[in-house]
Amino acid sequence: MKCQIGTSALWKMCQYVGMAKQPHYIREWRKHRGLTQEQLAERIGIARSYLTKIERGTRRYDQPFLEAAAHALRCEPGDIITRDPTDPEGIWSIWDQLKPTERLQAVAVLKAIRGTGTDG
Repeated sequence: MKCQIGTSALWKMCQYVGMAKQPHYIREWRKHRGLTQEQLAERIGIARSYLTKIERGTRRYDQPFLEAAAHALRCEPGDIITRDPTDPEGIWSIWDQLKPTERLQAVAVLKAIRGTGTDG
């Protein structure tokens, strides 16, 4: 769909193409990294009030924001929308605590589980 100014309904819809309003863990990542809203907003290059609205879910975010936030929070963009860094039982929280040799063992165990073809 090409966004052209024509009908107001199409224009309103086109304003949000590429912008997401889905659950995210921006606040959790910010707190996990020990940053205030002001500090994170400054690192991203946006106003604190804009960040507040995104964290509250009242403002949509786009891919450039997600990438800038991930860079500032030292994680991947996908982490912000899929991974709660405060969940100690989350698989990635456990993974992050493993030493490199333990990660190799964990991968081997997971491959063995997947290879069994069982549900239990």
